Amino acid sequence: MTGTPDTYFRKGFGLGADVQRDLDAAYTDAIVDRMRAGDNRITVGEVTVRLAKEFGFCYGVERAVDYAYQARRKFPDRHLWLLGEIIHNPHVNTTLREMGISIMEPVENARDGEPRFDYATVRPEDVVILPAFGVTMADFQALRAHGCVVVDTTCGSVLNVWKRVEVYAREGFTALIHGKYYHEETRATASQVLKYAGGHYLVVRDLSEAEAVIAYLEALAAGTAGGEQRAAFLSAFGHAASPGFDPDVHLARIGVANQTTMLASESLEIGERVGAAMQRLHGSAHRQAHFRTFDTICSATQDRQDAVIELLRDKLDAMIVVGGFNSSNTISLAALCAASVPTFHVEDAEAIDPASGSLHYRIAGVKHHEADVAGWMPAAGPAVIGITAGASTPNNKIGEAVVRIFATRGLRV
Repeated sequence: MTGTPDTYFRKGFGLGADVQRDLDAAYTDAIVDRMRAGDNRITVGEVTVRLAKEFGFCYGVERAVDYAYQARRKFPDRHLWLLGEIIHNPHVNTTLREMGISIMEPVENARDGEPRFDYATVRPEDVVILPAFGVTMADFQALRAHGCVVVDTTCGSVLNVWKRVEVYAREGFTALIHGKYYHEETRATASQVLKYAGGHYLVVRDLSEAEAVIAYLEALAAGTAGGEQRAAFLSAFGHAASPGFDPDVHLARIGVANQTTMLASESLEIGERVGAAMQRLHGSAHRQAHFRTFDTICSATQDRQDAVIELLRDKLDAMIVVGGFNSSNTISLAALCAASVPTFHVEDAEAIDPASGSLHYRIAGVKHHEADVAGWMPAAGPAVIGITAGASTPNNKIGEAVVRIFATRGLRV
């Protein structure tokens, strides 16, 4: 995405040093710094809290938040807008609102090729910040036509996925995207495909949906696709496919990509299963000519997942995962942990209530299902609690969670 240099900014304003003190005051934490210096653990009494070696803010998130602070400093007298949440963390977005940045909510049921936001209240002299997830091509083009200043904080890892699906579309491959069709990043990625005539995409949420695609490939190969099976497929995926998507035509050539924050192992397995199915049905030469895959999980997401896997090798009594309930990478971390140890995905440190010994959490693997639980950690004796955080969670919220974990046993850091 490009624009005229006087109204389009993607590299900040050279004010990083000026806003660093504000960033440190808002998001750093002395307890987290202490844990990092002490082998990522801290013990008080019989309770030990262990912190994953990679956690919290990634480079892309730090950059996005930094640019928002710089924009506020650069344009102190202008109205600043943010297209949706800059990242999926309630504390960070609340802080931006307190700085006078208005967060614009997307239009419900916006169709492909149409802007997802209404710019009627945006004046040409206003400043609009694009979130780390990026925005659709329709939104970007609408903003450029509007004439306002645009500050683009789209993560570089997201841009890499866009380049990948653009290549697929340009060369006649349907982009099979492992992601959440409703997620801002996936919507933006899918829109890149539509820049090309005949470009198509299909979004699959998980392995089970990928298996439905494979089942249709098998039916096509057998000559039995059509009728009820075709209708059922279009019904299941119509909301997650490009306009005019025809599985009989557009599954002939497939290129796999993914939302950068998905569970890496699942993305890789989806690619392998689809590729293996095409080879099984048509031979290796067909697979080579009609199938492509490329791991577009960002390195920060991978690093945080690898660090959790390493932490889970040791015995833990419970795992706390801190991050927004709508944060995809945090949800992936919680799912990874839940397979091995009792896991509690809390949106904020305040979800841990030391007075009652309970906490409020999102149940891993169950969409939009939250619960309260008492006695989540052993009431007495030695206890080892693991903790990590999604890439959009600042250190101060991790530190507050550590304090509340100890306070549940009546202990102080």
